[in-house]
Amino acid sequence: MAGQGSRRVGWIVVGVVAILLGGLWALQGLNVVGGSSMTGNATWIWVGLVVIVGGIYALVHGLNRRQRS
Repeated sequence: MAGQGSRRVGWIVVGVVAILLGGLWALQGLNVVGGSSMTGNATWIWVGLVVIVGGIYALVHGLNRRQRS
């Protein structure tokens, strides 16, 4: 069974990955990053922003988890 510390790290990793991925999707939707079918499609701006918000939640949740001894 995973310990408290590994769950904390898991939340942090998921948060960082979601923020980076959401940022990429939002930038593709804004036509800043090219090279895919998502480029210039406004839907991906909103999808990216939602994923960023979820990533921020996960990151903050992971950073605020207290380790029990």
